[in-house]
Amino acid sequence: MASAETANVALRPDELRRIAERLGREPSVVELHAFDAQWSEHCSYKSSRHHLKTLPTDGASVVLGPAEDSGILHLGEHDGERYGIVIAHESHNHPSQVVPFEGAATGIGGIVRDVLCMGAEVIAVADPLRFGRVDDAQSHQRYVAQGAVDGISAYGNAIGVPNIAGDVYFDERFDDNCLVNVVAMGIVKESEIIHSYAPKGAGGWDIVLVGKATDPSGFGGASFSSLTLDAADEASNKGAVQVPDPFLKNVLMRASYRVFGYLRERKLTVGFKDLGAGGIMGCSAEICSAGGYGATIDLDKVNLAIDGLKPEVIAVGETQERLIWVLPPEITADVLRIYNEEFTLPQIAHNARAVVIGTVTDETRYVLRHHGETVMDVEIDFLTGSIRDELPYAQPAPSAAEERPLVTGVQLDELLERVLAHRDVCSREPLYRRYDSVVRGCTVLPRGAADAGVLAPVPGAPLGVALGVAGNPRYAKLDPRLAAEHAVYEAVRRVVAVGARPIGLTDCLNFGNPRKPDHLGEFVASIAGLAQASAAFDAPYVSGNVSLYNESAGGKAIPASPIVACVGAIEDVAHVVTMPLKAAGSVLYYIGRPQNALGGSVLLDVLGRHEAVLPRIDYDFAAAQHALVLNAARANLLRSAHQVGNGGLATALCEMAFPTLRRGRAPIGVQIDEPWQWTHGAVGDLEALFAETGGFVVEIAAADVEAFEGLADDVEGVWEIGVTTDQPVLAIDDEAFDLHRLRDVWSAPLREVYP
Repeated sequence: MASAETANVALRPDELRRIAERLGREPSVVELHAFDAQWSEHCSYKSSRHHLKTLPTDGASVVLGPAEDSGILHLGEHDGERYGIVIAHESHNHPSQVVPFEGAATGIGGIVRDVLCMGAEVIAVADPLRFGRVDDAQSHQRYVAQGAVDGISAYGNAIGVPNIAGDVYFDERFDDNCLVNVVAMGIVKESEIIHSYAPKGAGGWDIVLVGKATDPSGFGGASFSSLTLDAADEASNKGAVQVPDPFLKNVLMRASYRVFGYLRERKLTVGFKDLGAGGIMGCSAEICSAGGYGATIDLDKVNLAIDGLKPEVIAVGETQERLIWVLPPEITADVLRIYNEEFTLPQIAHNARAVVIGTVTDETRYVLRHHGETVMDVEIDFLTGSIRDELPYAQPAPSAAEERPLVTGVQLDELLERVLAHRDVCSREPLYRRYDSVVRGCTVLPRGAADAGVLAPVPGAPLGVALGVAGNPRYAKLDPRLAAEHAVYEAVRRVVAVGARPIGLTDCLNFGNPRKPDHLGEFVASIAGLAQASAAFDAPYVSGNVSLYNESAGGKAIPASPIVACVGAIEDVAHVVTMPLKAAGSVLYYIGRPQNALGGSVLLDVLGRHEAVLPRIDYDFAAAQHALVLNAARANLLRSAHQVGNGGLATALCEMAFPTLRRGRAPIGVQIDEPWQWTHGAVGDLEALFAETGGFVVEIAAADVEAFEGLADDVEGVWEIGVTTDQPVLAIDDEAFDLHRLRDVWSAPLREVYP
């Protein structure tokens, strides 16, 4: 028996009392560590799960909602088969702040396993990132920003999975807590999905551990990710971070694909789950509990990296690159042979292998044995599903509703350059060029070519899938609820801009300390915004993650940061739309509704002003404009398209023109009218050019204008704003700005950070 002090756990006194009362005795050291992991916020969602139930999770495209390791959305049909997109969204924030390379790399490793375990072939990853101030070359913040990107690159490239989407923001409130969110997608026939629970009739089946030999790395990782970071705990924090092995993962993925084929040939139903938070204990308890079973595990059978590990380390340590199967005994030997002999795991890494470690039991208890002794024996449902915190919260005040035109004495050329050079606008190419975005050979649109990445994941089929991510921390400082709405709105716009129909969402909700009412209030307000936008766009959530306690020991918390990923379906990838302008002589349209609302905008940030009026979203209007863009894309009327976001319309036009300045291409410039001519004075000129109110810029060939305007007849807010030219300038009425200079200004800032 042991006290919480001797076990060094983060369980609260009331939780310890509850455990002892339920067990009728003092818990063992192993049991304390098991409950410490399983009852952590990271595993249990104890203060957030009941709030999350308000999010829409049902829809025509939903094959599997947020109940297992990943969600699944219906992509389309080909040759009589229905195909699903498997998607998962996760955070690895605390580990990446402490050990950036390993923390971010293992984030990719974990999210890939979540998708793999649904029986899917992993086809893509994405990485929404938030870092602190990186101007000082010697700062820890720059070290984190560089190390995290290098870790994502090293892992994703080594496993041969393309990185097709992502974004990055820089803000001083991420100095002490970076955000490394990761998304993974897979493709699976809907008839071949594998579930992450023990199936009906699994009593007496084998529990098979596959992968890397268990070591002390990652011990305490779940509770570490559910506490405020404290620099004084640097040594123990680093010990809670796992060690990645992407080359072993590459083999594990391919071996698992081989096992999938073996199971499908025999039409067998089994269970498969990723070992993440809570290690062997967390995974085996959850896969059995979810099926209504218990489990008995013999820790002596676990393959170890070093001898002499304590039972709590074997049970709860979060060593990377491991998976668990629940298999009928008659096929276990074949599955072991595939991993250990056909794919030679023991020769790939020290003592890596597939091994039987336990049994599924009809009695719903969770039992661990070590050296012949029972070191844990608890009710499995008490361990996995009984903890909940009802915490008080204070709703934040909504942003002010007053709108007034901005007046500034700064010249337009200076404003344009300062906006383009802003950390949240400037080119991300120095960052994402480290990632392989075309490996596997099914990438249609890589990062940088459009607002969303696009893949053709089904060989021989015209089907395409798009992925876009969004979440603006500048907005969240002003109004967490409206910021969450905008995160959905932008993620949806991104997939619409490439010609994809939004079919579902994932989210990662990154917030401060839930035990502080104002922090939890931001979380609750954001969920309300996410729910409203999801319902309005008919795009349900099928996967997600909550990351709380993103706060320094000094009490400095991150801005409320709901980050959303949107999946879009494309019936025929021949109709995808890219961002770069295509030809001189085209007509340019802005599809949107300008507002005198600059709150949270890059323009106000570069001016050092902080008006609090965020743009409002008219959902009926937004849905109509999305339908117009999709119809025009299917009719092949869009030469190019770009959603309007950070930096506003002026920035969007520049970003469409910059790719045409590359050597060997004829440059294409832009001539637009003075904004009052097409807004009819509804907003000020600066708002028209720099407000971040959403919408799209589209390029239409002169010969297609009549057809496009025919589609747009019943849609409000379609503005003809100008034309493309054969001169490398951005001309606004009679002012002309050199696009080469603007591109240099836009390209420079991140080259220092990612040389």
